Amino acid sequence: MKKKSSSQQELKELYNRWKKEEYDKVCSNESENEHTTVSGKKIKELYTPLDIPDFDYKKNLSFPGEYPYTRGIHPTMYRGRLWTMRQFSGFGTAEDTNNRYKYLLSHGQTGLSVAFHLPTLMGIDSDHPLAQGEIGKCGVAIDSLADMEVLFDGIPLDKISTSMTINPPAAILWAMYIAVAEKQGVSPKIISGTIQNDILKEYIAQKTFIFPPKPSMKLIVDTFEYGTKEVPRWNTISISGYHIREAGSTAVQELAFTLRDGIEYVEWALERGLEVDDFAPRLSFFFNAHNDFFEEVAKFRAARKIWAEVMTDRFEAKNPRSWWLRFHTQTSGVSLMAQQPQNNVIRVAIQALAAIMGGSQSLHTNSLDETYALPSEEAVTIALRTQQIIAHESGVANCIDPLGGSYFVEKLTDEMEKETRGYIKKIDEMGGMVRAIELGFPQKEISDSAYWYQKAVEKKEKIIVGVNAFEMEHEPISILEIDEAVARQHLARLKKVRKNRNSSQVKERLLDLKKAAEDDQNLMPFILDCVKSYATLGEIIDSLKEVYGEYREPSTY
Repeated sequence: MKKKSSSQQELKELYNRWKKEEYDKVCSNESENEHTTVSGKKIKELYTPLDIPDFDYKKNLSFPGEYPYTRGIHPTMYRGRLWTMRQFSGFGTAEDTNNRYKYLLSHGQTGLSVAFHLPTLMGIDSDHPLAQGEIGKCGVAIDSLADMEVLFDGIPLDKISTSMTINPPAAILWAMYIAVAEKQGVSPKIISGTIQNDILKEYIAQKTFIFPPKPSMKLIVDTFEYGTKEVPRWNTISISGYHIREAGSTAVQELAFTLRDGIEYVEWALERGLEVDDFAPRLSFFFNAHNDFFEEVAKFRAARKIWAEVMTDRFEAKNPRSWWLRFHTQTSGVSLMAQQPQNNVIRVAIQALAAIMGGSQSLHTNSLDETYALPSEEAVTIALRTQQIIAHESGVANCIDPLGGSYFVEKLTDEMEKETRGYIKKIDEMGGMVRAIELGFPQKEISDSAYWYQKAVEKKEKIIVGVNAFEMEHEPISILEIDEAVARQHLARLKKVRKNRNSSQVKERLLDLKKAAEDDQNLMPFILDCVKSYATLGEIIDSLKEVYGEYREPSTY
């Protein structure tokens, strides 16, 4: 005889009995020890079907590869193909980083990810006074096409996917990459990769901006338009929540501000006259994987569902690929600790596992020594091996969305979705993300969250192993040090480039770029011409500053 399932009322009675007769007897002081996620969300002692009473499998989940993609954008997920294993790498000269890339590729890495040094991020050349002491220290020094040629020497750009973490000067670095590919005999039509190119999160969190918001947004739409026509396999933006989370946001704020940034980019592209299904399939996202395992998994699942609905309902996209939220994940840098640095290996493994259980398309795992310096070769190998062990030994790649259907995970996903929609609605009412940034709204929200978390750590409401509990002395670790000879070697190449190039041609190309900016033309062809003449990054940026000016952040309290 088939047994009848319990009704909601029966289940509620059973739960209340268990709570009173079993749980409360053991946990009488539960109220004195409130359980919350890293973001401060209260967590119940137990989740049951009572927590998801209106759960609809087709509406809330459906199947992998089917709308709304809560369970993943591909029908086979990792059973068909593992995620791309990228290690964010760059230090010293282009030669140094080229050697590191070849080392990583020989050890099983499947995609490249370029970290640029601070002067490049800020759009200044290495011989600028402000670059002194920074050359090659936090990434690779790239000033001209000559450096990019060395960076990818011997690396076939028709076979390797490359991600470049660059924002205000993104169009320029992308042009250099396109030019290198052409010199290798590789058509721009077949190269693949991503430029981060997300300026909104710079104003919100990371602060490496150059131009004011409106011309910066114009440049980004230029890359959308050019990429759609000329470099169709390239992701012309990676809309980034990573830096928002690193600045101290909650998981919900990371998700909400990132998705609302994405909405802003789509709106600006539509205003240009682009068709949504022409560029939306190449939009990509970049999220943080923090310490709270289940909160992170729920965040990734909610992200896919919300974006699919935004693209269909708000923007009326017809191509299913426009509905996909494809994302890269990096484990949390801010969670790494200088105290007992070997513990960072464990933190990274948990964070990486959350990213994979959440369905990430590519992953970077941080190295244990990154609180001290750029990763050593040994540390970066351990970080890469972490991904490989998860992929090949843990078994988590065997089943698609293995946490789907968990009462806890589904409730967290639902709450994440609702709270994110609330933030998006609020920003819409302000007039969009550019206006919200001008008002200081996301900046203030993140600041308040960071302050709350720091106070919780100081009061030991949040325990960080080795920092505010379980402290002990640890042996010093070997770290990567950048010799000052790096600066001399790099500056010598820059000087040689300036001496040997056709100076009159450079001047002519820069004037063409400036005029194109004044005439509001798409700047990508003009930037590409400048790059091919060996105009430097700083020279190109300075030409655009003459038209666009520079951004000065207003004080907010």
